[in-house]
Amino acid sequence: MTSFLSSPRRTTTIEQQYMPTAKKMKLPVVKVLGICGSLRKQSTNLSALKYMASQAPKLGVEFDIAELGNVPFFNPDEEEDKNEATLKLLEQMKAADAFVFSTPEYNYSFTPALKNALDWGSRLPGNAGFKGKAASMISAGGGLRGSRSQYQLRQVAVFLDLFVLNKPEVMLSSFDGTFEKETAELVSDHAQEQLVQQLEALKELSLKLNPKEATAEL
Repeated sequence: MTSFLSSPRRTTTIEQQYMPTAKKMKLPVVKVLGICGSLRKQSTNLSALKYMASQAPKLGVEFDIAELGNVPFFNPDEEEDKNEATLKLLEQMKAADAFVFSTPEYNYSFTPALKNALDWGSRLPGNAGFKGKAASMISAGGGLRGSRSQYQLRQVAVFLDLFVLNKPEVMLSSFDGTFEKETAELVSDHAQEQLVQQLEALKELSLKLNPKEATAEL
């Protein structure tokens, strides 16, 4: 009688790329910078980024969130006199392997705070902050859930030479119980799953674009 054995778990693309040969190898860590376009203290878009950051270590990702509150509007006349907040943002951009942009929709577009951050970053010599890096987008809001902000943001990403993740798209409602009303904490299991899936896909895209060496575990 023929016996049927259960099929082994299929390895992911990244696991295949970094499959150990002799020693047990540690998969490379991807550094992700989250940039939120909302400056509100209880922003649902910021809450989504914070949830991503909380799950990042499980996925082999280092996840930082930029602070834009004290970054002034870009002014070429004052470009050489950057404040501490701007210098920190630019260093974070250079150090990042990939980005997650999270923004509400303002008047069919994304927010001035996020556009300003991207304008500052675009001034780095050789486009060192963005060139050839992976990026993903999330949005939270009412109506169309910020979708039009993402379409506008994609156009800017073309000039910045970013490679934007196509799927999975994440567009969340700020008013249907996805977020806790009083604290803006992300409480929807489905939304949490979407964010984790996007972060996994972003890591995979980043390593395809800019491969890293696996390291031997001690």
